[in-house]
Amino acid sequence: MLNRIYDFIKSEKLIVSGDTVICGLSGGADSVCLLMSLNMLSSKLGITVEALHVNHCLRGSESDRDEQFCRELCSRLGIEFTAVSCNVKKFAEENSLSTEEAARKLRYSIFHEHSAGKKLATAHNADDNLETVILNLTRGSALKGIAGIPPIRGNIIRPLLSVQRSEIEAFLSENSQNYVTDSTNLSNDYTRNKIRHNIVPLLRELNPSVTATSIKSISALREENSLIEKETQLAENKCRCNNTLCGLAEYHAVIRKRCAARLLTDNSLPYSAERLDSIDSIIVNGGKLNISGDIFMISDGNKLELVTISNDHMPLLCAELRIGDNSIFPERLMICELIPCDNLKKIEAVNNLLTSYVLDYDKIIGRAFVRNRRYGDKIRLSGRNFTSSVKKIINEKITSAERPYLHFIQDEQGTIFAEKIGIADRVTPDENTKNLLRITILNNIDRS
Repeated sequence: MLNRIYDFIKSEKLIVSGDTVICGLSGGADSVCLLMSLNMLSSKLGITVEALHVNHCLRGSESDRDEQFCRELCSRLGIEFTAVSCNVKKFAEENSLSTEEAARKLRYSIFHEHSAGKKLATAHNADDNLETVILNLTRGSALKGIAGIPPIRGNIIRPLLSVQRSEIEAFLSENSQNYVTDSTNLSNDYTRNKIRHNIVPLLRELNPSVTATSIKSISALREENSLIEKETQLAENKCRCNNTLCGLAEYHAVIRKRCAARLLTDNSLPYSAERLDSIDSIIVNGGKLNISGDIFMISDGNKLELVTISNDHMPLLCAELRIGDNSIFPERLMICELIPCDNLKKIEAVNNLLTSYVLDYDKIIGRAFVRNRRYGDKIRLSGRNFTSSVKKIINEKITSAERPYLHFIQDEQGTIFAEKIGIADRVTPDENTKNLLRITILNNIDRS
């Protein structure tokens, strides 16, 4: 196993002689294996190994136990150790994040702060990579997503991506090294745990070597993705000037779409596979496409340009969705509540609240925003197999006085909620729903 880790580090150019490598050390089997492996290979690699532990303070005495375990392990191995504590619950509340996402953001912020001028190694392994690929497939992903976890991103490296979890446990057993277990890893409350505990075992019934096979497949996909990224960069260097791309139509559709995706990302604009297909169509054929609000893509068949076309009759109002109070209109308030749910009866009970709307919080894709109505808004409503024009529904059902003050929620794949209209079909609660987002609109709010 050590030889394979060494070969992977060299082939992916993760480390050079003279580097200081900080291991993200949780105390779990993977991170303990990472620390011990790099420590054993340190002379051969010519590196200095340190350790950094982030105490999320979420599990009381269990969290403190993990920190103490890591401290004692590093003391025994003679490795410099740093522990940092953070208040995940407070950060989650202040930033309207789930506990899992808040912990991840804080952890990587601490990693960044303490690894300046050094490499930061995380313990993602081959099983983690397979789970990530499955997760990305279920959410909808192109080649970049199903190529898995990158071995290197910035100064963050993942030396264990070619190693299976079973090999890690065998290595620790052979070296008589114990480790701690995070109790939340045993629960199915998180999507990744469901994949780990339910889906992967089913795959192993079909192929007992599925993880080993995935290592080769993911490596091949990563190679192909790397080639496409290089070709995309060459095309972008030739065609792009600020928010304009010229001559892009002569390239393959894969390159065209990636250049368009980069343009949108650089302007903090969300996109989906469907949106990129629409953009690609106007790249080749010419046309105009609304991206968000007053932002449009315009193409004459040669030049693709991202432009702003203002609409004086509809001011643009937008804010990141918060759990709690959301206010974009005077005297109107949208309250979003996160409600745990373990059965459909609860969903039905909540739906009986006439002033509220309810959707599946875990089906939201990426970041979500509350905003007012936009030109070209469309929504596929719950229970329908077709997409409707919001303008047409509004003209039929809603008075002209109400129209400018309707709340909408948009995630990275489009509109998921329209006030007085309904929720999108793809966020409808079902028997697998774990967390509901209840939306309540209040009128005539006194802000004095």
